[in-house]
Amino acid sequence: MLKTLIKMFVAFAKVGCLTFGGGYAMLPMLQKEIVEKNKWATEEELIDYFAIGQCTPGIIAVNTATFVGFKAAGVIGGIVATLGLVFPSLVIIMIIAAFIRNFTDLEVVQNALKGIQVCVCALILDAVIKLGKKSLSDKYCVLVFLLAFFAAQFSGISTIFVIIGAGVLGILISILKNRKEGRM
Repeated sequence: MLKTLIKMFVAFAKVGCLTFGGGYAMLPMLQKEIVEKNKWATEEELIDYFAIGQCTPGIIAVNTATFVGFKAAGVIGGIVATLGLVFPSLVIIMIIAAFIRNFTDLEVVQNALKGIQVCVCALILDAVIKLGKKSLSDKYCVLVFLLAFFAAQFSGISTIFVIIGAGVLGILISILKNRKEGRM
């Protein structure tokens, strides 16, 4: 068990250390470490954890790490995975905070940050494409996606209400599909 916990801490610390841009940007590396390399969850479970992490208070990647750690090794696993994910950020932020005032006005630093922002956009797009391939499985899922996208993008509705609405719509569609197929 201790070996698994150490492996879990190191894997999540690697994700926390090597990915920038928050939860969405971490998805490709989480998928590689959790699903492919360590098999602590399936691809579908990771997407579910990510979706639940989006709906619950807190940071998506931290919530996802907690879910995966809990599944793999119980409460201690959830704690270890979460600590592994946030530890590198904590150290990096403390180092940056100590020196940031000395460097923010430098043009090279500003240009580096612009480059990182563009890279984060590419990583998020990659995560969206991967999630879309798994999630947009039928015309009803595409409909929920489009409604949620337009509600979030153009209506000014709070994202929490968009998420709740998509969940309710998913339940209603499932009920209607089951009735149509005679399963209810």
